[in-house]
Amino acid sequence: MNDAMTAVGLWFAANAGKLIWLAIVVAAGAVSTRILSRLMRHALDKTDIPSASIFINLMRVLIWVLAAAMVLQPVFGINPTTIVTALGVGGVALSLGLKDTIANIIGGFGLMFGKVIQPGDLVSISGTTGTVKDITWRQTVIAERGGNEMVIPNSVLNTAQLERLTESSEGLARVPFTAKADVDVAEVERDILTRLQGVIDDCTLPDNPPLVKFSGFSPYGVSGEVLLFADADTLPSTVADRASRALAGADWMATAF
Repeated sequence: MNDAMTAVGLWFAANAGKLIWLAIVVAAGAVSTRILSRLMRHALDKTDIPSASIFINLMRVLIWVLAAAMVLQPVFGINPTTIVTALGVGGVALSLGLKDTIANIIGGFGLMFGKVIQPGDLVSISGTTGTVKDITWRQTVIAERGGNEMVIPNSVLNTAQLERLTESSEGLARVPFTAKADVDVAEVERDILTRLQGVIDDCTLPDNPPLVKFSGFSPYGVSGEVLLFADADTLPSTVADRASRALAGADWMATAF
C-alpha cells in the first residue's frame, strides 16, 4: 500500500507542471467559452445576422480545438503536426463517414447567410408548418402551434420546397358552407358576420376580421366559405369549431334533404 502511494506521489511530483498547465488551459477554455458566448449573443442581437446557435457552437468548437492544440505537446507529448498529417491521410475516409454532418453544417450556414430562414420566421416545409425556433449546426427546429417541435436536417431544407408565411396565412381556418339557391347572398354575409361577432373575437387576430367568400354553385345552392385568422395562441381548428357551432341551424343554410 505504501509503495503504491509512493508511486502515485512520485508521478504527481514528476508531472506537476503538466497537470497545472492542463488545468489552466481547461479552465481558460471554459471561461472563454462562457464569456464569448454571451458577447456573441449580445453582438448578434444588434446586427442583421440571426442569433442562431450555429454561430455559438462553432465558436465553442474553435476554442476547444485551440485548447487541445496547446496541451497536446507539453502534456501528452503528441506533436500536433502528426495529427494534422494523420488527418490528411485519412481525410477521404473521414469525409465519407461524416458527409451527412458536413452537408448539414454547410446547409446551416447557407440558410443563415443567405437569409433563407431565420429564427422567428413562420414557414411551411414538407407538410410541417410552424415557427423557426433555432438553427443548429446539424438541424433546424420548428415549433408547431400544438407545441410539437419538428427537427429537420439542414441538408433537407436546402433541397425541400420552403414557403414563408405571414401571421394571418399561417393561422388561416376555413369553414365551408352552402346557402340556399334563392337567398340574398349579401344578407347571408351579414348574418354570418353577426353570428360570429363576440364568438371568435378572443381567439383571432384583431387586425384580420372574418371574411365571407362565395366560390360557386352546387346542386344544393350557393357554395362559399368563411375565412378566419387564428391568433398565435389558438389552433385554427379551435376557431373553425367555434364558427361552425355559431353558424349551425341558420335559416339560409342548405341541406341535402
